Amino acid sequence: MSDQNPSKHTKSHGRKTMRPTLKPRELMTHQPDLARAWQAQVITLFPGAFPGVLGESLTGKAHKEGKWQLSTVDLRIFGEGKHRNVDDTPAGGGAGMVMRPDVMGHAIEHALRRAPGPLVYLSPRGKRFDQQMARDWAELPGITMICGRFEGVDQRVLDHYNIAEVSLGDFVLTGGEIAAQAMLDATVRLLPGVLGNAESTVDESHSDGLLEHPQYTRPADWEGHEIPPVLMSGHHGKIAEWRREKSEELTQQRRPDLWAKHKDQE
Repeated sequence: MSDQNPSKHTKSHGRKTMRPTLKPRELMTHQPDLARAWQAQVITLFPGAFPGVLGESLTGKAHKEGKWQLSTVDLRIFGEGKHRNVDDTPAGGGAGMVMRPDVMGHAIEHALRRAPGPLVYLSPRGKRFDQQMARDWAELPGITMICGRFEGVDQRVLDHYNIAEVSLGDFVLTGGEIAAQAMLDATVRLLPGVLGNAESTVDESHSDGLLEHPQYTRPADWEGHEIPPVLMSGHHGKIAEWRREKSEELTQQRRPDLWAKHKDQE
């Protein structure tokens, strides 16, 4: 659900009730809260950015089936004054603007009344998001994400609500919306029943601290490049051994940091 009032899209046609196919954005406005669905909330200045790509493919299908729900909290609604201001100049001077604590506090309180749970602020100075964090989030009833803009959020809000800061990587985006979608995608796909084959997550990159081995499919010979013979042998033991070796080789070559961490845990 979203914070907007759902409009009526059902039309009567003779004796039958016709329901048009819902577009991705409409997925968020036509479902009642489901008690057992994994709940994602996003506090943002741009609610129209959601569900975005999350309304497509497997995550979109899982959303339609009620395996998870997504709602947005429009930060602008809680803005101050005629123009609904949400930011002000930094204390002590400096460039840019900072999101006001009173405005953000009202939005957070609104979100917590709907779905109490962990609060995450998407910030380039936060702990880097990884596969283990996605697994941990998937075990929770849900999560509320705060998308920053400008120079960020007043520190007092983060301290007052004990908000965890999480980063998508060592770079800076103009806001947290893209990061939120990426993190939600990584988490939702781990929820029970979202992927058709639960085993497909077992050998993925980062699932055991290593990068995934190369993948191949038909045709067996493409532009003079053949599928490695071991994969066509039907010998499952040798195939598993080959895949493990390739995972280790790729991890050593491309991510020596992951390789060192993997060796330390052996």
